[in-house]
Amino acid sequence: MEGKGNKILIFGHRNPDADSITSALSYAYYKTQQGFNVEAVRLGDIPPEVKFMLKRLNVEAPRRVDTVSNEVSEVILVDHNEKQQSAVDIEKVKIKEVIDHHRISNFETDAPIYYRAEPVGCTNTILYKIYKENNVEIPKTIAGLMLSGIISDTLLYKSPTCTEQDIKAAKDLEKISGLDAETYGLELLKAGAQAELSATEVLTTDSKGFTVKNVQFFVAQLNTVDFEPVLNRIAEVEAEMDKIITNKHLDFFLLLITDVLNRDSVAVVRGTKAYIVEETFGVKLEKNRSLLKG
Repeated sequence: MEGKGNKILIFGHRNPDADSITSALSYAYYKTQQGFNVEAVRLGDIPPEVKFMLKRLNVEAPRRVDTVSNEVSEVILVDHNEKQQSAVDIEKVKIKEVIDHHRISNFETDAPIYYRAEPVGCTNTILYKIYKENNVEIPKTIAGLMLSGIISDTLLYKSPTCTEQDIKAAKDLEKISGLDAETYGLELLKAGAQAELSATEVLTTDSKGFTVKNVQFFVAQLNTVDFEPVLNRIAEVEAEMDKIITNKHLDFFLLLITDVLNRDSVAVVRGTKAYIVEETFGVKLEKNRSLLKG
């Protein structure tokens, strides 16, 4: 089959989270079983939550790359499609496939590709279905990675983006991996939530840039078990948000600080078009922030 002999890099978005890292690893294993020469890589540092997961599952971290065109001519994108979230030189390579669960935006190719996007809570849920559809056995370690991605992206099934498909996949992966999803899941979420992060890390550990109707903005999410330690230093964080807004010419920056235990979030917003967040969530910002229940 065309392309099987040429190396292909598989990666998720910049500032990778658990789903981004695990979907690259799990899809790389699948493609290898199909006879393709692929490697899972990452576009950024590994966040604390993922470090915990990799150590627990005894899995080596994927290699970090900052550019891809110097290594390969073809790539596969997982957990993203928007080019501003991808490799800086993504325009210089051919995108062979995309597996994603986000909106499709700022994306086009000059030839047909395999593109699979589904409205589920996690890319690994789609990959689970691909394994099953093609009768490819999911090894114990890969099942652990996929389960971790689902737990992280759906906040242990409590996120509003979580679907019955995510839960069904997670239940089967739980059996294959031998992990107790509830116990392991809380440990995984707390591992990221309890990390001591700088203001820059708070805003870049899990963040993405978007452009919607000529409005440019960033959304960052920070999981925690207690709002107060972050809110006590919010002036420092907001100052860093302002710097990013200026440097990247953003209309606003939204930081979601999410309590992984009760699922509530504090939205912190900076920028000239912060009112968009008020309109979107139906809230009123006070001192640049608002509580989002559940």
